[in-house]
Amino acid sequence: MLSDSTTTIVAERPLVADVVAGAPRVAEIAARCAEETEAARRLAPEAVEAVREAGFARHFVPAAHGGADGRFIDMTAAVTLVGQGCASAAWAASLSAYAARYGAFLPLEGQAEIWADGPNALMAGALMPAGKAEPASGGWRLSGEWRYISGVRFADWVFACSAVPDGRVGPDGRPEVRFFAVPRADVIVRDTWFTMGMRGTGSDTMALDDVFVPEHRTLSRFDINAGRATASEARCHTVPVDALNALPLAVPVLGAARGALLVGAEQTMRRVDRRGAPVREKPPVQIELARSAGEVDAAELLMQRAARVADGIEQAREGEAAVRGPRDLALAVGLLVSAVDRIFKAGGTTSHFEADPLQRFWRDVNTAASHVIFDFETTGAAFGAWALGAEGAERRR
Repeated sequence: MLSDSTTTIVAERPLVADVVAGAPRVAEIAARCAEETEAARRLAPEAVEAVREAGFARHFVPAAHGGADGRFIDMTAAVTLVGQGCASAAWAASLSAYAARYGAFLPLEGQAEIWADGPNALMAGALMPAGKAEPASGGWRLSGEWRYISGVRFADWVFACSAVPDGRVGPDGRPEVRFFAVPRADVIVRDTWFTMGMRGTGSDTMALDDVFVPEHRTLSRFDINAGRATASEARCHTVPVDALNALPLAVPVLGAARGALLVGAEQTMRRVDRRGAPVREKPPVQIELARSAGEVDAAELLMQRAARVADGIEQAREGEAAVRGPRDLALAVGLLVSAVDRIFKAGGTTSHFEADPLQRFWRDVNTAASHVIFDFETTGAAFGAWALGAEGAERRR
């Protein structure tokens, strides 16, 4: 476009985002390394590098630091593709990408530090406050433990989350919570991730021992919640966190369910009954597959709507996105559990063997779905209270 005789080149968003184009390769590598990943209880190094090279790390990084200022709908598509190969890889890729969003809320000096070597630094982050943060000259000193830090072993930076003792409170009356960007060199990892499913996420415990974090590497959760980014007007940084809710955690489950659906259908096409007749020709088998596929499709539509709302492509009524999104994502994950349980049961004894990928998808989906954020009793009550105008609806959110 031309303005005042000066030519300004406006970079158009590519038809296919880098992260979407690179996702199939990540899925292939992650699936091939699945056995190694499960045994080590963390992503195989080859899978980690594939995630980095595909653009997950830079997708939500501000353009000023070489990032993509990416869309949520593209990240949703990419994570779904990776999840078809390995749910743990999809989970790690998703959470690392979303953790990088936190960096956009740091002061500019902090942003320059965490992306000093480029936008492909891998991030990890705590979701819940823990540990102890004490004010210090020029910053804070952190000590304590943070559980379930997915990808902590391969992250270049980790965002610790802690309530601060300076008396500031948010709109809900709770103390202020801040995030603190900590370099991997300052992190102690405790080997605590021994689970039935999602083994490869490496969601171990992070420990910090009196680590100093300068003020320019801290940010308030109030700002993230409100979408008050520092020097960025990109939608991915200015959208209130209520519009995202559980999206980073729900989409890997969708990918795993898609993977289970593909494996289950392939196995069914090869199976015969005790009389040698093809199982695929039996109407009950066809109907069960149709039901599972329909549930997975319905879950995907709900997640895509949440991503479109987060991107501003689709609008929601005032106050609706904050309660509809959590409801939809909890409902979607419930549908995925139902679908994968049905597929797994239909696989018979064979699907229970360790070499069968179906049992891995089943374990991963059920483990991920146990996250408290998918509790429909809570999300459903919040939506119902809002829809009915019940007293105390705001407090339930």
